[in-house]
Amino acid sequence: MADTTASPRTASPPDDAPRIIVRRSARRRRTLAARREGDAILVMVPDGMDPEIESRQVHALVARLLKREEISSRPSDPGELERRAADLALRYLDPVVGSRVRPSSVLWVSNQHHRWGSCTPSTGRIRLSATMQDFPAWVVDHVLLHELAHLVEPNHGARFKSLAKSHPRALEAEGFLIGWSWANRRDHADDGAAGGLEDDVDQG
Repeated sequence: MADTTASPRTASPPDDAPRIIVRRSARRRRTLAARREGDAILVMVPDGMDPEIESRQVHALVARLLKREEISSRPSDPGELERRAADLALRYLDPVVGSRVRPSSVLWVSNQHHRWGSCTPSTGRIRLSATMQDFPAWVVDHVLLHELAHLVEPNHGARFKSLAKSHPRALEAEGFLIGWSWANRRDHADDGAAGGLEDDVDQG
């Protein structure tokens, strides 16, 4: 069975808004998915969806995608993440480890599509997916604390898990990430516990 129809419908928004291509998928049952395709936005919708419901959901999904893109393109304070990292380490890691745990740099990156964060213990560099820039602060802090814990323990052993889960809203944040991944059908859902934080250590 073909995944999509051969001739997708294209809507042309006014002004300088991106073109919206709506493509029907025989494999989809309920959810919609959207992604960038050059200067257009491709939206995959279930075949046979009610036109009025489809129109509303396509509009809402495109609006969310454009909002994320707008937030990701905003200039950010290069020191903000490092200050947050230092505050988290001071509260949750330094007292347990008995020394200062600080990254060499922390940056938002737009090319990290398969994981929420990554850490290179050998250099102290931490990178966070720009997708999270409009997530609640406690979710971002949980991911950041997870990466900071890798500066102490590069593996995912018992000590690492104890450090990484020390944020008071760790379980809630994991649930948020898993739910967001499933709702948006992002590749993050292939990482560890369906959108959780695993396999995020770079050895270089």
